[in-house]
Amino acid sequence: MVPFFFVACESNTIPKDALLMKEPTTEIRQRQARRYATTDEKKVLISAVQLLQDLGFNTENSETKVGLVVVSKDRSAVDGGQVAGQIFAAVILGVRVPIDKDQKIRASVVTCPSADRKAIDVRVTFQRLVWDDQGQLCKLERLDDPEMYRDFYEKLSKALFLEAQGVG
Repeated sequence: MVPFFFVACESNTIPKDALLMKEPTTEIRQRQARRYATTDEKKVLISAVQLLQDLGFNTENSETKVGLVVVSKDRSAVDGGQVAGQIFAAVILGVRVPIDKDQKIRASVVTCPSADRKAIDVRVTFQRLVWDDQGQLCKLERLDDPEMYRDFYEKLSKALFLEAQGVG
């Protein structure tokens, strides 16, 4: 009985590398953030929100006084491979395996004046929440596709340029 106690205690300890950052957080932050040479924070935030709305997002929460907006869009998460696996498990193994059903893509935009107050810093993050066919949240993940961030900032830069030219 004593050895089991020590094994149980050992399994409840925090692994040595649990608090180490495994991903290159500087690279992720660089993908997520840009600086714009303007002092009109409200205009930058509004342009970012309008862009996200054009991409199908709806505003969830907005605190424009502090430069924060959260938007989301709902999509199907059904995957043909998972459905086939579910059928296989039911027929061959006689068990029901939950599959992904619904997902919410969420984006948050934070703006703030740069330290010298001559520019506006913008940071956008995207995440994905997935619910299975039993209504349980089964995935919560940060989306880090560099192309997605590059595309967002290219479109935001164009929108801000057009706005500055009075074309928006």
